[in-house]
Amino acid sequence: MDTIPFLELNLLDIRENQITQLYKFSKDNFDIENILTTASELKYTNEIINFLKVQWDNPSEDFITFILANVYTGKKTKQVIEKFSVLVKKSLNQFVNDMLNDKLQAAISNTNSEIEKEQEVASTKEQDTVEEAQVVTTEEEIEGYATVKIIVSDQVDPDRIFYRDNLSYCNVLLDDNIRKWICRLGFNGSNKYIQFNDEDKTNVYIENLSDILNHKERLKNVVKKFI
Repeated sequence: MDTIPFLELNLLDIRENQITQLYKFSKDNFDIENILTTASELKYTNEIINFLKVQWDNPSEDFITFILANVYTGKKTKQVIEKFSVLVKKSLNQFVNDMLNDKLQAAISNTNSEIEKEQEVASTKEQDTVEEAQVVTTEEEIEGYATVKIIVSDQVDPDRIFYRDNLSYCNVLLDDNIRKWICRLGFNGSNKYIQFNDEDKTNVYIENLSDILNHKERLKNVVKKFI
């Protein structure tokens, strides 16, 4: 065993990463090979962290020389190292501050984005609620829906046919799925029409509800592509 522990924790101030490591010691997860690997990794991780803490507070000559090797092309004399000592410490602080600011800005941006999405969803729901309150399903629309339901009943179970009304028209749907709309009954204006969900989204004007019966084949062909 090493004389230095590979994991230390304060029960009054336990960090999340420590909980993850402790979890490996639980009875159901205990694996000696995994523990040995973890112990080795933690040992060196702690040493690296302690080293960085020391360099953060008081950068050593070797540490400053290491940094200068990548940024300073002149001769690394003692005077130069002393000169850069303060600059290195300042740069380290600036580096961490920039990273924290970037993460903070990213978090704020994500939060704002989530808030905007929530507001958009809330606005859409509110708009839908207002629209639903204004929608009035007329007797003609109910009769038109019932007519379509009867026409296609020899192809699908009538219980699979639904209607969903809105301000502009009444959808007749298969399986109550808006993507499987069979036709749209536009009976709210003076010019009544029925639109079919075929390749051309054919729109046909009608005078009477009984005119729907003239388009049996169109309706059956639409239903056929969904079954």
